[in-house]
Amino acid sequence: MSWEPVVEAIEQAQAAGAWAHVLDGRELADSTEVIDAIARLLAFPETFGRNLDALYDCLTDLSWLDEGEHRLVWVDPASLADRAPADFSRVRRAVLDAAERGESGGRRLSVVFVEV
Repeated sequence: MSWEPVVEAIEQAQAAGAWAHVLDGRELADSTEVIDAIARLLAFPETFGRNLDALYDCLTDLSWLDEGEHRLVWVDPASLADRAPADFSRVRRAVLDAAERGESGGRRLSVVFVEV
């Protein structure tokens, strides 16, 4: 397994002036684990509700993070897609919808899926 694509995604984020947040999806078994991992990675507030609606709400806010673009680099999303296709579809949709929403309060989410 080569981490070269991950390093490249991080470098591209940095070159664009974005904060890179790497989500290692290789061992995530279901939507709860992915949601919790994203919450830890982006330091969600303690009041975070740990469900898809709360995930979307936090991803479209990000007010506790520094201003600018925050790029979620999701490594090996296919692992979750293989283990739990419905969970993957729901989480992926919430993340992509949040990214499509655009900037809020000087912060913006973007996402890159990287296979290793």
